[in-house]
Amino acid sequence: MDALQRVMAAAPEGGEREVLESFLDAFRVSVEEKAAGLSDGDARRRLVPSRTTLAGLLRHLALVERNWFGHVLQGIPSGELGLDPTDPDSTWELRPGDTVASLTEDYRRACAESRAAAARFALEDAVPQPELGRVTLRWIYVHMIEETARHAGHADILREQTDGSTGRFAAEHERH
Repeated sequence: MDALQRVMAAAPEGGEREVLESFLDAFRVSVEEKAAGLSDGDARRRLVPSRTTLAGLLRHLALVERNWFGHVLQGIPSGELGLDPTDPDSTWELRPGDTVASLTEDYRRACAESRAAAARFALEDAVPQPELGRVTLRWIYVHMIEETARHAGHADILREQTDGSTGRFAAEHERH
């Protein structure tokens, strides 16, 4: 059973929360797996006109997790979470020492922090959000599924452009 199958096995007969959490975790794993096995240079390489790279996706998604589950849901000041509210594009900026391993570990840590934060709230709990007024944890889950799935699709394309790997995970390319 691969990582996605393990994550998804929790959802089919679960309640709403378990389904939301399982889908989000499945896309989180997919993004991680798409960067797995790449050299740091390949993960940093820009293959599209935007700033999107596989390494940048890991950094961006870690900060998006911290924004929605840390800043919005828990009210932690954005500066304490490494976010720059004056420059939303800064989430794509890689630091000189960033590696696939360090970015993956930071992403895993951000996801674990998100899970822990969400566990303290009910799906109906609503919190302030500047552009939308108030959002529930349910809304945050759905938004994060959309955000992570969209970037998992970007990761699919970038990985294929990098080394030809296709499928849910890069490792599948080697099995086929």
